[in-house]
Amino acid sequence: MHNLLAVILLFFVIFLLKHLLHPRKNLPPSPLSLPIIGHLYLIKNSLQQTLTSLSTKYGQVLYLRFGYRNLLVVSSPSAVEECFTKNDVVFANRPRSMLGDRLSFNYVSVFWAPYGQHWRVLRRQTAVELFSFNSLQKSSLIRKEEVEILIRSLFKAGENCILGGARVDLSYWASAFVFNVMMRIGTGKSCVSEEDIGMEKGKKIIEDMRGAFTANLLVLNICDFLPVLKWIGYKGIEKKMDVTYVKRNEYLTRLLDEFRQEKSITTDDRAKGKKTTLIETLLSLQDSEPEFYTDDLIKSLLMVLLVAGTETTSMTIQWAMGLLLAQPEAFQKLRAEIDSNVGNERLLNESDFTNLPYLHCVINETLRLHPPVPLLLPHYSSEDCTVGGYHVPKHTILMVNAWAIHMDPELWDEPEKFKPERFEAMEGEKEAFNYKFLPFGMGRRACSGANMGMRTVSLVLGSLVQLFDWENVEFEEKIYDKDACDNYKSKVTSSKDKPFETICIPRQNCIQLLSQL
Repeated sequence: MHNLLAVILLFFVIFLLKHLLHPRKNLPPSPLSLPIIGHLYLIKNSLQQTLTSLSTKYGQVLYLRFGYRNLLVVSSPSAVEECFTKNDVVFANRPRSMLGDRLSFNYVSVFWAPYGQHWRVLRRQTAVELFSFNSLQKSSLIRKEEVEILIRSLFKAGENCILGGARVDLSYWASAFVFNVMMRIGTGKSCVSEEDIGMEKGKKIIEDMRGAFTANLLVLNICDFLPVLKWIGYKGIEKKMDVTYVKRNEYLTRLLDEFRQEKSITTDDRAKGKKTTLIETLLSLQDSEPEFYTDDLIKSLLMVLLVAGTETTSMTIQWAMGLLLAQPEAFQKLRAEIDSNVGNERLLNESDFTNLPYLHCVINETLRLHPPVPLLLPHYSSEDCTVGGYHVPKHTILMVNAWAIHMDPELWDEPEKFKPERFEAMEGEKEAFNYKFLPFGMGRRACSGANMGMRTVSLVLGSLVQLFDWENVEFEEKIYDKDACDNYKSKVTSSKDKPFETICIPRQNCIQLLSQL
């Protein structure tokens, strides 16, 4: 207890000295700050809701202190534009954190790496191997095959109960589909075989994958702001991170070992440049540049694929289906577009996307209402800069409240309602719809997998609407009602613990097509 009091006293002295020796410059507006904890006492509910309330009261460029760290919170398109245009390089770093210390393989991961040459090489590598137009075209076959497996499995589940439909856990099926896609792109192997996908064995595999790669770990947590809490093991946060690291590292190490043992690329094939998966490419590069392409770096890139590319995509699929089922008019409008441009004699494919603008609008509206990361991943200033006319000191954490911008009634008409049509008139706008729509972040550290994610969600959502009728199991309210929206959000976002169940019924005019798959 005496040691704890001494630490608190030390922090208090540092706080006083800092403010006495370094008087305030023209910092952004800020609420009353308490010693030691700063503004942490103001957090009452979700962080994005708290920050939205504070921004409404103090301004859309807000300066906060969480423990010993300073934060800049922006929640207006003009401030976002300023941060990611003239100040883009200044904010190109990530803050160090407990999560980064334990799960980034010593900050070699493309997500966590400091801005510099190492990060540029990794960014270029992932762009070329995963996210370039040619790579997306190459991986389109994988997405096509996995959608067909999903469709066949759902049809099989419902073929004996066509009249009543099959009760399915959409959270599981979406996760199985996305994990299989990402694993095949990364390693050439599926997580779950088609034979096991609807069985208990398959469900156990996906449950284990979600436990390892979609654990609910905050990029920044309370211990990052008050280190004394880490020293006393507050809420077991550090222990949970360590357990997650062990699971991920063991799985990824086993993947590398198995791949080397199988020798799926022969020496002749390597000489001819025949590399079809990310792991093959990286192991080939490791042969020529072993100092750079270490096992830890290879595992970090595979981890990013399995972490960033799975849960966000799976949840967007679930949200989109839930929103469509809650508003049948939008569902029928999307189905009519698909029927008109694709029909029921063949499966929807990625070449159809240009003729399905409403499908794109539905996904955009889903991402607006429920951005995968409501507070964009944090940035970190490498030097002093100016935002909104205010001074922002070096070593400030930047947090962009995308949720607040997406729900701002001054930017969006009836922002709480699900209205895909709002995007029909916005397709010609550039710069992320004038910086008011930013589900994938902005600037040089924006999500490089946005196009892959959009293709994946578009293909599976369009196929599910094309081939099956759907009914809610529990939820009957309209999603555009705010209370219902909040209620529904709790149902879907808790899908890891409580399944998102729906009734899946093969469409009568698609039975012949489904039977031929």
